[in-house]
Amino acid sequence: MNNILKKNVYKAFGLTILSEIPLLELPQTNIVSDETDIVIEKADLSTLWSEHSKPNEDFVIKKDWVMFHMPEVAIFLVQNGCRILVSPINSAHENEIRLYILGTCMGAILLHRKILPLHGSAIAINGKVYAIVGDSGAGKSTLASAFLKRGFKLLSDDVIPVTLNNEGIPIVTPSYPQQKLWLESLNHFRMESHNYHPLSVRETKFAVPVQSQFATESLPLAGVFELVKGDKEEIEFQPIQNLKRFYKLYYHTYRNFFIEGSGLMEWHFNTCAKIINEIDFYQLRRPINSFTAYDLMELILSTIKVEGKVQ
Repeated sequence: MNNILKKNVYKAFGLTILSEIPLLELPQTNIVSDETDIVIEKADLSTLWSEHSKPNEDFVIKKDWVMFHMPEVAIFLVQNGCRILVSPINSAHENEIRLYILGTCMGAILLHRKILPLHGSAIAINGKVYAIVGDSGAGKSTLASAFLKRGFKLLSDDVIPVTLNNEGIPIVTPSYPQQKLWLESLNHFRMESHNYHPLSVRETKFAVPVQSQFATESLPLAGVFELVKGDKEEIEFQPIQNLKRFYKLYYHTYRNFFIEGSGLMEWHFNTCAKIINEIDFYQLRRPINSFTAYDLMELILSTIKVEGKVQ
């Protein structure tokens, strides 16, 4: 093992990561290499990609591995839930490479390890976790940021790792102390963009460290709030019941198109069946033409209070 690998040992998603590529967002750890869960290395994947890929397709999904190609960034290979190989393309920006390692690659790693990755933000409230899920651009991170402004703590942003304990209770493991916020959200919160690093050269989205507001212990998942955009001027709120919960958990599983090709449909169904009986589930439909993060936060808090979960 080379000296570079020895220096870059991190802890995130409850896993120890040994990386040839510096992962600046992750907290470093001193755990020795034989306890490593994931190894990340650079490799030339061009031949392998040519052998397995089809024209006009960016993903190859097999039972134990996922390979994908991001134009102008890199080719990535995720194997057996324990290895990530990266083949950078020309002068790809390191920020973008890390974005895919901590996003799509980690989503595949978690699925291969049978850890359910939900697409959203997770907030700790009185010893329990509430997940805010939704499509990209729905406002998940912005709503989570409103909670942080109120003094609550973040467990994860973008990819939420959920497991079941021995009693069948869903547990959320902290990922790493960073949010991803659009420039518009920074402006609403009066945060200066020059204080933060852009995540991509193509988008006005920024990495926002939240070390002091990050929860470091795993906590039970008590509720899921689906955030969607609406065409009305008022916030709409309704519970999600019965079988609709199955569909919502599948839909909001991070990179859910990996599930079938990876042979994980039965596991995913069984896991979701256990989770939906243990949590509250609601949909919040927000106006698209106004800033409602604080109003949505108060609605969530009042709902939890009614359910007896906030004291």
